[in-house]
Amino acid sequence: MTWQNWLQIALTLLIALAISVPAGLYLAKVFMNEKTTLDRLIDPLDNLVYRMIGREAAGMPMDWKAYTLHMLATNMFMAVIIFAILVFQDHLPLNPLHFAGVEPMLAFNTAISFITNTDWQNYGGETTLSNFSQMAAITFPMFTSAATGFVVAMAFIRAFTVKDGGADLGNFYRDLIRLLTRVLLPASFVIALFLVWQGSPQTLDASVVAHPVQGGEQTIALGPVASFETIKHIGTNGGGFFNANASHPYENPTPLTNLVLILLMMSLPSALVVCFGVMIGRRRQGWILYGVMAAMLFMFLPLAILPEQSGTPMLAKAGIETAASAAQPGGNMEGKEVRFGIAESGLFAGITTTFTTGSVNAMHDSFTPLGGMGTMIGMMLQCVFGGKGVGFLNALMFGLIAVFIAGLMVGRTPEFLGKKIERTEIILLALALLIHPLVVLAPSSWSIIAPYGVSSLNNAAMHGYSEVLYAFVSSAANNGSAFAGLNGNTPWYNLALGFTILIGRYPPIIFMMAVAGSIAAKPTVAPGIGVLRTDTVQFGVFWLAIILIVGALSFFPALVLGPIAEFFAMKNGLLF
Repeated sequence: MTWQNWLQIALTLLIALAISVPAGLYLAKVFMNEKTTLDRLIDPLDNLVYRMIGREAAGMPMDWKAYTLHMLATNMFMAVIIFAILVFQDHLPLNPLHFAGVEPMLAFNTAISFITNTDWQNYGGETTLSNFSQMAAITFPMFTSAATGFVVAMAFIRAFTVKDGGADLGNFYRDLIRLLTRVLLPASFVIALFLVWQGSPQTLDASVVAHPVQGGEQTIALGPVASFETIKHIGTNGGGFFNANASHPYENPTPLTNLVLILLMMSLPSALVVCFGVMIGRRRQGWILYGVMAAMLFMFLPLAILPEQSGTPMLAKAGIETAASAAQPGGNMEGKEVRFGIAESGLFAGITTTFTTGSVNAMHDSFTPLGGMGTMIGMMLQCVFGGKGVGFLNALMFGLIAVFIAGLMVGRTPEFLGKKIERTEIILLALALLIHPLVVLAPSSWSIIAPYGVSSLNNAAMHGYSEVLYAFVSSAANNGSAFAGLNGNTPWYNLALGFTILIGRYPPIIFMMAVAGSIAAKPTVAPGIGVLRTDTVQFGVFWLAIILIVGALSFFPALVLGPIAEFFAMKNGLLF
C-alpha cells in the first residue's frame, strides 16, 4: 500500500483515541450522576419518562437479580412489539409501496436480531420493509439494544465500587434513560444532520422516479436513511437500510462520511474503557485494559487489509497488477467500492468486526481467504473493544480469569480492585466463557452436513464452510454482518441463527451479572504486599496472552478448516 493509505489509517486511529478520552470522562459523569452541560435541557424530559414508568421503579436501588430481571423483561416486551409490527406491517401506516407483512419465521429472526444489538438481516430493507417498520421496528431498538448492553456494563463496574458488602448496582431504568437522553439521542441528532448535508436522504417518501439520459425510468428507493445510519454506527448496531449496507451511496455518500462512520463505531466502546478507569478511581487500571484491547486491534487489523492489497494468484494469473500506484489501486478490488479503495474498505471491515458493529462498506464474501479470516477473529474473541458493553464485559471476564490463574502461579492472593476472586466467580466465569464457542461451533458444524443447511450455500468446499462459520460467529457475537454467499432466509437459518443470537446474548450477561452480585457482596480489601497487582504492564501482557490462548484453543481448528485451508489451496493452484 502507499504511504498515503497508511497515513489515512493512522490518522483515523489517532482521532478515535483522541475522541475516546473526553467521551469517557463525559460518560463517567453521566453514570456517576454528576452534573453535565445537558442537564438543564434534558432533566425535564427525564422527569417526564420517570413519571410514565413510575418514580418508584426508576429510583429504587437494584441488586444483580432485580437489575437483570428488569432488563430481560423490558427486552422481551420490546421484542414482542417489534415482531408484531413486522408481521402486520401491511395494516400499518407509512407503507406507500404496499409491502406485505413479514413472514413469521423471518420476523422472529429480525425481532431477536435487532433487540439484541446484532442486526443480522435475512432480508433486503428497501424491498421488504415499509418506512414505518424501518423506524419503529428497526431504528428504535437500535437505541434500546445499544443502551441495554452499555448499562449492564455500568452495573458490573459498580460491583467493584460497592463498599462493605452492599448489593446496589444502580437502577436499570435510570441508567437506560440517562444514556439515551444524554448520549445516544443528542449525538444521533447532530450526526444525522451532518449525513443529510453530505447526501444521505431523510424523508418519508419511499421512492423517487428518475429519468436517465439513455431513456426510460428508474425507481430509486428513499426513506429516513440518515437517522438510521447514525444510531446504526454510534450504537454499534449494523444492518442496513438498503441491502448494499454502507457501500450504498445513500448510506455512505462520501469519503468524509466513511471516516465519520468509522469513528462513530469506535467512539463509545473505547470511551467505556476510559469511563471504567474513572468510575473505579484507578485510571491506570483502565489504561492497562485499554492497552490490551488496542494491542489486539493493531495485531488483527492488518490481517483484514494487507491480504487484500496482495491480491490472489488467480488475479496475478489474469494479468491484474497487484501493486498500488497513482494510476490504479492494485490488489483485490472485487466487492469493494472504487471511491473507498482497499485501505478504507479493509479498515472499515476490521473496525466493524472488532467493534462488533456489522455495518459493511465492502462485501466480505469477496475478500481473500486471509482477509476474510481477519474479519472473523475479532468476532471470535469478542473483546477487541467489541460492541456496547459486551466487549468490555468479555475483556473483564478474561481479566478475572487471568487474575485467578496468575495468583495460583505466583502464590499471590487473586484479587481484582480489592475484591477477592474465588471459586464461585470462576465457575460463573467459566460458564459464560464456554457459551460463545458452543453456540458458534455446534450449529455451524451441523449446518455443513445437514441437507437443509448445505442447500443455502452458493459456494462449495472451504469457502462454503467459511460462509456458514461467519454467519454463526457474527450472530453469536452480536455483529450481524455476513459473507452474503449464504442464503439465510430459510426456516433452518432463521431459527438456528435466531436462537444463536439469543443464547449468545443473554446467558453470558446473566452469568456476568451473577459474578457482579457475588463481587459486590464481598468487602473491599485494602491492597497488601501479598496481593497480585493488576495495573501493571506485566499483568497486561499476561491478560492479553490469556485471551489469545483461549481464543486459539476455541476457534483455531475451525479457521484451519475454512479460510486457512482455502488460502493454501489457492496458493497451490487448487482453486484456479
